[in-house]
Amino acid sequence: MALRPRSAATAAALLAAVLTACTGGSGDGTTGSETSPSEGTALSHIHGLGVDPADGRLYVATHEGVIAVADDGSSQRVSDTADYMGFTVAGPKTFLGSGHPAEGSGDHANRGLIQSTDAGKTWKTLSLGGEVDFHALDYAHNTIYGYDSTGGLLRVSKDGKTWDKRAELAALDIAVSPNDPDIVLATTQNGIAKSTNGGKSFSRGAGPVMAYLSWTKPDALYGIDPTGALHRSTDGSATWKKTATVPGGQPQALTAVDANRALIATQDGVYESRDGGKTFTQRLSVTHTTDD
Repeated sequence: MALRPRSAATAAALLAAVLTACTGGSGDGTTGSETSPSEGTALSHIHGLGVDPADGRLYVATHEGVIAVADDGSSQRVSDTADYMGFTVAGPKTFLGSGHPAEGSGDHANRGLIQSTDAGKTWKTLSLGGEVDFHALDYAHNTIYGYDSTGGLLRVSKDGKTWDKRAELAALDIAVSPNDPDIVLATTQNGIAKSTNGGKSFSRGAGPVMAYLSWTKPDALYGIDPTGALHRSTDGSATWKKTATVPGGQPQALTAVDANRALIATQDGVYESRDGGKTFTQRLSVTHTTDD
C-alpha cells in the first residue's frame, strides 16, 4: 500500500535526517566486557544485523564495534571499537563490512570493503581502503553489491577486490532480488528506486518512502519506513502491506533471515519477529549514548 501524501512528506524528511546521521570515527580499539540483559548495552548507533549460519548467533554491527548477542539477551563485543557500517553476513563466520577505524589504529579513515572470516573478531581490508565508505552492503548471487556513500553510487564486485561502478544516486539502503541479480532496489527520499539492469540505472523513486529494505525470498521483501512501521511486499515492491510498528522509535537497521523471521534495530535495541512482522521480541536492550 502507498503512504498518503502527508505521511510520505514526513517520512521523506525523516529519511533525509537519517541519510546524514551516520558519519565520523569511533572509539579506542579495546574489546568490551559482557553485559547482562538487565543492564543494556551502551551504544550510540546500530548499523547492521546478521545471523551467522555457523551457529545461529545474532551479530550487531555498531558505531562501537561488532556485538554478539546470546539467546538470553546478554551481549559481548567481539571486535575492536571501530565503526562498522554496511554490514552483511556472506557465509558461515564470514562477514563483510565497511566504516571507520578505532581511534589510534592508524587505519584508513574510510576502510573500503573489509572482511572477517572468524565471526567478527578480526578484519582485513579487501579493497578500496582509504577511498570508500560503504553505507550499505548486500551479498547475493555470489556477488557483492555496495552503496558507496563517498561517491554516491552503486558498486558491484564478484571477488571483493575489483569493482564495477554502476549508477549514481542518493540512497540509504539497497536490496537485491533473491532470484534475479539484475533487480536492485534502493531507498531514496522520493521512495523506492528500482533497477532492472544490475544497478546500471535506476527509476526515479516512487511509492512508499522506506529507510531500510531486506529481501530474503521472492515473495518476502521487507521494508521499514522512517517512523518504524514495518511493511512487507510479496510482489517485489509493486505493492506493500503494513504488518506492524516496531517498538523503540526510529529504525537503524533491518535484516530478514527468512520469509517469516526479521530482525530490526531501533533506538532502544534489537527486535525480532518470527511471524512475518506481526509481533516482536526484544533480543538486545540498548542504552543510548551520545555520539561524539
